[in-house]
Amino acid sequence: MFRYTQSLSSRRAVLGHAQKQRWQSSSSASETAVEVDDQVQLPQLRSLTRTGTPLRMLILGAPGAGKGTQSSRVRESFGITAISSGDVLRRNIAEQTVAGQKAAAAVASGLLVSDDIIVDLIRNELGKITGSWLLDGFPRNIAQAQALDTMLEANNQPLNAVVNLRVSESVILQRIVERYVHVPSGRVYNLTYNPPKTPGIDDVTGERLEHRPDDNPESFRRRLEQYHKLTEPLLEYYDKSGVLTSFAGDTSDAIFPQFYAFLDQRFD
Repeated sequence: MFRYTQSLSSRRAVLGHAQKQRWQSSSSASETAVEVDDQVQLPQLRSLTRTGTPLRMLILGAPGAGKGTQSSRVRESFGITAISSGDVLRRNIAEQTVAGQKAAAAVASGLLVSDDIIVDLIRNELGKITGSWLLDGFPRNIAQAQALDTMLEANNQPLNAVVNLRVSESVILQRIVERYVHVPSGRVYNLTYNPPKTPGIDDVTGERLEHRPDDNPESFRRRLEQYHKLTEPLLEYYDKSGVLTSFAGDTSDAIFPQFYAFLDQRFD
């Protein structure tokens, strides 16, 4: 683990605010004060919760709800390792690992990557981490959730937080319609919120961006229906476990203060 300090001005830049302010969580009528101290040593201070236990957290939400954006902000603000199952899958395929080769074969055949392969990829990824982590894009169904629980509990490291992002479907639809993707890296752009510097071109590689054929209203509604079918049981599953928290808002800037306050209460 490395150590660095971050000044007050750069810390505020990460949070996207020019000055200290109070953020109000929609889950509580009372205001939660989020104060930012000068010279905060983020990776060291934020690796463990107040109880001394690393945070093991999932982030759930409909396609286009902003899971990737929230994951990035959490990583930058708290020094938590953020894992995207999609990024893990693409990297293993590119590196031609054993699991990656199996996944590539499934994709080439037009099949969904099996739960067993995805679980193996996630197991390998989590095995590299000793501190707090946030997992985005997995699990997607009850079978995967149960496999994850079995995996974690075998090491006496159960999940201790699951965050669900609630964004209105009309807002998500607008995001989806305006979404462009750099397929090799998985980088996502939105024509309104974070457009590429050059239209149609990835900022990093200079390669062309793609607009997914199914990023249209009709396909989105089908995907959303499938999402609800798979995710509603997941939400019930984690709610019964006592680890589920939901944050609502129509923009990432509206949701993140709630997310920040939730995590700030858990860390020293």
